[in-house]
Amino acid sequence: MIKTDGLCKRYGTLTAVDGLNLEVGPGELFGFLGPNGAGKTTTIRMLTGLLRPTAGRVFIGGYDVQREPVRAKALLGYVPDEPVLYEKLTGREFLTFMADLYRVDGSRRNERIPELLELFGLTERGDDLIQSYSRGMRQKIAVAGALVHEPRVLVLDEPTVGLDPRSARVLKDVLRALTGRGVTVFMSTHVLEIAERMCTRVGIIDRGRLIACGTMEELRAQAREDSATLEDIFLKLTGGTEYEEVIRLLGEEAAS
Repeated sequence: MIKTDGLCKRYGTLTAVDGLNLEVGPGELFGFLGPNGAGKTTTIRMLTGLLRPTAGRVFIGGYDVQREPVRAKALLGYVPDEPVLYEKLTGREFLTFMADLYRVDGSRRNERIPELLELFGLTERGDDLIQSYSRGMRQKIAVAGALVHEPRVLVLDEPTVGLDPRSARVLKDVLRALTGRGVTVFMSTHVLEIAERMCTRVGIIDRGRLIACGTMEELRAQAREDSATLEDIFLKLTGGTEYEEVIRLLGEEAAS
């Protein structure tokens, strides 16, 4: 459902994403990890057609995002790390607007919007202006908007930011249910515990390059760590000499 072929993005002499080749199949919950500035958000913006690649191609459901943008984007739901919402709309009006954009049938829309408001605990606030929403509520209405047209591919950039534990649990349950129905979820997150518990596969990007990709077992094999956690693997692969020096100093401090 998602495929990148030699995907690159350069800003002058800076290469933000360098030759990314990646495939994510139906029903996968794919975790996309990397240090700050590694190229995660740049990659996501190219996947969703918001940013034109310097080189390479992106396919969503077999459609080239640059050559067939309408068909590709019709399959997509996207929630950025900081959603920009229309604050003078109510939550219900925002979902109606999103349904209009994606041409959701009127009868299905009338069922779908109340379902989503209830699912994310927003029924009582559905007729309040978004400007009155907390950060967590804004995140939830943004996710609901991305789901209103029942996309086949859902792309999330740091989806749990601003969510309380209950809301985060609801979101995790929703993502599991979606993948169970064959929806592809591509999720960037810094919360490694969530990625380890939920994701069928994980890709790690560093300095614009995909340095590891696979299941937890495959990542352990790549890192040569048989019982390592995802955090251990991530730090080993991205920390370099700086991480090793910190570990050495901590070991010396504990021994003294």
